[in-house]
Amino acid sequence: MKRRLIILLTTCLFLHPFPKEFRAESIIDASKVYTYEDFQDDVWILKSKYKKQLQVHTIGKSEFGRKIYAIQIGEGEKSVLLSGAHHGREWITSLLTMKMAEDIAVKMKNGDHFLSSYSIWIVPMINPDGVTIQQGRINKFPFFSKRKIKKMNGDSKDFTRWKSNGLGVDLNRQYPAGWENLKNSKKEPSYKNYKGKAPFEAKEVQAIVELTDKIKPTIAVAYHSSGQEIFWQYNNGMNEKRDRTIAEILAQETGYKLGIPPKYAIGGGFTDWFISTYHLPAFTIEICPLVNERNPSLTNFAEAWERNKSIPKTLIKEAKKIDAIHKKLLGDK
Repeated sequence: MKRRLIILLTTCLFLHPFPKEFRAESIIDASKVYTYEDFQDDVWILKSKYKKQLQVHTIGKSEFGRKIYAIQIGEGEKSVLLSGAHHGREWITSLLTMKMAEDIAVKMKNGDHFLSSYSIWIVPMINPDGVTIQQGRINKFPFFSKRKIKKMNGDSKDFTRWKSNGLGVDLNRQYPAGWENLKNSKKEPSYKNYKGKAPFEAKEVQAIVELTDKIKPTIAVAYHSSGQEIFWQYNNGMNEKRDRTIAEILAQETGYKLGIPPKYAIGGGFTDWFISTYHLPAFTIEICPLVNERNPSLTNFAEAWERNKSIPKTLIKEAKKIDAIHKKLLGDK
C-alpha cells in the first residue's frame, strides 16, 4: 500500500511539476532607433502577451493624428504616473518606459503583487510627431506640412536637434505653471523652445493632462534624456521636506545627482504643473550623460536601465506612505 502511494505521488509530481518562474525573451529591442511604428507594435504585442497584467488605453492623438497610448498595469484606483518623450529627440525614454512596462508585467505574471491596490500608468511617447521628425522621416507628413517643418528647422535637412511637436510647439513649455514668465522662449514655432500662444494648446498636452486629471496619481515622473539629474523643485511650499526626501531616495537608487534648474528653465513643464496643481511630488529624471542638441546614443541604454529598473517599485512604496498619511489626517478630522 505504502509503495503504491509513493508511486502515485511520484507520478503526480512528474505530471504536475512545481510551477517554474515565467521567463520570456524581451519584446522591447533597445539595439536600434525606436520609431513610433515600433512603439505602436510593441504596445499591442505587450497587450496580447500580458492580457491579465496590463491594459492599453488610447488617451488622445497628436496634431498629425498619431495615437498616444497609456499602459495601465494593475487595477488599483490609486496610482503613480510615468511618462516619456515630451521631446522628439528624447525617444530613448520611450524605450526605457516600455521596458519598465514589460518588466512589471513579467513580475506580476510571476506572482509579485507589489502593486496591491495601486496601478502604474505609463505614457511612453507623448510626442510621436516630434519623434518621427527627429528621426528624419518627414516623408510621413503632408506635403505643405513638410515645408513648414523644414522652415522651423532653419531649412536644415538634419532634424537631429528637433524637440518640438509637429507644429513647432515645445510640449514641456505648454503647462500653465509659470508659463507667462518663461524666459528664452522662441517667438514663433520652432524646432525647440516655442511655448505656444497659450497653455494647454497642444493636443498632446491636452491628452496627458486629461489622463492626469482622471487618475489623479499620488506621484508623477517625467523622464527626459540628458544630464543624469533629478529635478523636483517648483513651489513645493510646505511639502518641500517630503518631496526632497523622496528625491534623495531616487538619487541614491539611480546614482543621479539632485539638479538645480537654471532660472530660464523654471516653469512651463509637466512636473511644475503637477506639483502646483495637486501639491504632490513630481520628478523630472534625466537618464543619460549630457548631450547637446541631439538624441543620446543607444549605447547609454543598458546603464540607464540598470539605474532605473527598480524605480516603479520605489514610487509605489513612497506613494503608499503619502496616501497613508493623508488617510490618517482625514481620519483625525
